[in-house]
This record gives sequence, structure tokens and C-alpha cells, in this order.
Amino acid sequence: MDLRKLKTLIDLVAESGIAELEVTEGDGKVRIVKSAAQIAGQPAVMMSAPAPYMHPVAPAAPLAPAAEEPAGNIVKSPMVGTFYRAPAPGKPPFVELGQAIKSAEPICIIEAMKLLNEVEAGFDGVVKQILVENGQPVEFGQPLFVIG
Repeated sequence: MDLRKLKTLIDLVAESGIAELEVTEGDGKVRIVKSAAQIAGQPAVMMSAPAPYMHPVAPAAPLAPAAEEPAGNIVKSPMVGTFYRAPAPGKPPFVELGQAIKSAEPICIIEAMKLLNEVEAGFDGVVKQILVENGQPVEFGQPLFVIG
């Protein structure tokens, strides 16, 4: 695996809420683990050559109980990335609280691996809540908006 790909993977883990990422490419394997005890939020990288047997993996820490989802139609993140309310810095946000929207209308952008992905509402209605701050990392399936 070349250094650019490795750097991209490290940045993805550092910017997201995921704790661990393992990628196998050809005969090589890379495992990136983010530890809460690490200083400056830099993930540790462990690279290994192909192994003749499987290495045991420590069980993941138990997850905190999921928060109750708000009432209404929930627009969830389709991917891991960084949430942006506007199409570009200095531009107005796609939507505001109380704004009426259509289902195919873009309501935010998720940046993942330097690609900007527009997220559509998926529901007609009014924006009741915006659950994520601009520039905040988001995970797959994380609630972003409540549409009423």
C-alpha cells in the first residue's frame, strides 16, 4: 500500500468517530486503531505481512446506549465523513430551521475522502431540527435532520 493511501486512511480515522479500521490489499494488511489515551488524537498504525494464521482481536469496548431519536422523519448520514450545511465556505446554508423542503432537494454535504457528496432530504416537509454542527464529523446512519 502506498503512503498516500495510508495517509488518507489515517486522516479518515482521525476525522471520524470510528475507533478502528482494517484494510487488506493484496498480500498486505493495514490496521489503524484510534485509542482514547493517545495524545493529539493521532491514530496508531500497525502494518503486518501476511500471516499463516488469524491473530486474535481484542473485543471492542461496549458502546454507550443509543440516544432516543427525535420524533419526525429523520434524515440520516449515508456515509462516514464531515458534515457541511453550505455548498461552499461563505455561501448560505442549503436549509434553515422552519424552511419548507422537497424530497429531492439537497440539504447538506458530507465530505468523505476529499469528495463532496450532496445529501437529499428524502422527505417533503419542514426542517424541525438540525442535529449536527457545521464541520462536525458524522458516522454512517447518524441522524442529521428532523423533517416534520
